[in-house]
Amino acid sequence: MSTQTSAPTDRVPHPLVVRTVALGDDDLTGLGDLAGSPFTRGPAGRRAADAGTPDPADLLGLLPADAPLAWVRRGDGLVAWGEALRVEVHGPDRFAQAERVWQEVLAHAIVRDEVRLPGTGAVAFGSFAFDEDSPAGGVVVVPSVVVGRRGGRTWLTTLTTGARLHGAPRLADVVGDRTPVHDPGEVTSTDGAVDAAGWRDVVARGVAAIRAGEVDKVVLARDVIARTQRPVDVRWALQRLADDYESCWTFSVDGLIGATPELLVRSEKGLVTSRVLAGTIRRTGDDAADVARAAILAHSSKDLEEHEYAVSSVAGALEPFCSSTNVPDVPFVLHLPNVLHLASDVTGVLAAPTGEQSHPSSLALAAALHPTAAVCGTPTQAARALIRRIEGMDRGRYAGPVGWFGADGDGEWGIALRSAQVDPDDDRRVRLFAGCGIVAASDPAAELAESEAKLIPMRHALGRGTGDR
Repeated sequence: MSTQTSAPTDRVPHPLVVRTVALGDDDLTGLGDLAGSPFTRGPAGRRAADAGTPDPADLLGLLPADAPLAWVRRGDGLVAWGEALRVEVHGPDRFAQAERVWQEVLAHAIVRDEVRLPGTGAVAFGSFAFDEDSPAGGVVVVPSVVVGRRGGRTWLTTLTTGARLHGAPRLADVVGDRTPVHDPGEVTSTDGAVDAAGWRDVVARGVAAIRAGEVDKVVLARDVIARTQRPVDVRWALQRLADDYESCWTFSVDGLIGATPELLVRSEKGLVTSRVLAGTIRRTGDDAADVARAAILAHSSKDLEEHEYAVSSVAGALEPFCSSTNVPDVPFVLHLPNVLHLASDVTGVLAAPTGEQSHPSSLALAAALHPTAAVCGTPTQAARALIRRIEGMDRGRYAGPVGWFGADGDGEWGIALRSAQVDPDDDRRVRLFAGCGIVAASDPAAELAESEAKLIPMRHALGRGTGDR
């Protein structure tokens, strides 16, 4: 199913039939032979591309090569494949369009959920463009098969159309044969829409606009084009991202892949959380030096200013939906393998619904939050206009919401950072993205260096060696 506007109920040809069952150790035994993945645990806990049996506890090891869907962090999360339904949306109301179609699907769904945890029952994955005018639009995919894990419990969900509820599904029956994961071979990179020198000029124009009072902060992005020797196997990149960036959310939706450190919003049982990142410094690889750099970052007036704008934008967007919010007084320093970030976890309690109203869905909250000052700037409309004028490219779904939501509206949406888009028309071409927050004190050369640091996760995910992470 595909639509560019909200789809009426009669566009849903058959009801969605959903069955979720718990999986035990017996269900997972022997899946290594079924999956056929070459990834094995190395002595240091990382994956090595050697022939062998995958860890049955690894969700990513279950994925097929064709259009895998994923949202995982520290071994928990969701992986999925197949398409029971697909919805494509465009324009300024793309989030509302997707929400309406999802509600129409759910209104006719037949669901038997024997687990009843966040992520069980009917779920959909989604990815949305940063800019409302982007031809990338948005996509919501209802998969055919979902395997999830949370807190030591694992489950299987099957989703079909035009069928009736049958007996409990078996994981062995829906995994099937899996082709071995392969590396992309040699990878070469070329400039994207704007080369390095040109992007320094873009940043300088952004700084000039800030000093002229046009905006307080603007986030400017650039792209790099990677070309691989062999077709990209998304599973290769996902495994490397999940291993290198365990504290991030590793995702895959419709060819958009990455490991984002920034959680736009999680909504669960009336509680909401948003992890805000703004303010960055590159790591050196030396622990003692990085401790010193973390202290520098924590006291940097430029980075603290950038972070304050981002936190204020998130807190302000959540406030109308919440009876109470908690905004940390000072950020903490998030340590990632390639960079250090200033980070704050903003939390809130959703206001009690009145009358026949219900809590806003996680997608509705994501729509209200997007774009935050961490990926756009402030004031929002002025920053967005400046981006359109000087950035020189369409971001596509980079820096847009990506994640999943369920039948009850709860879910998790990240910001598609540290990400890349596999070209749908050329599976050897990948577009990598990075962006930087610009304030009055920003230096174009330093921002270019920061963008290079932010490209490291995807460069390494596509590469064959260990390299610089």
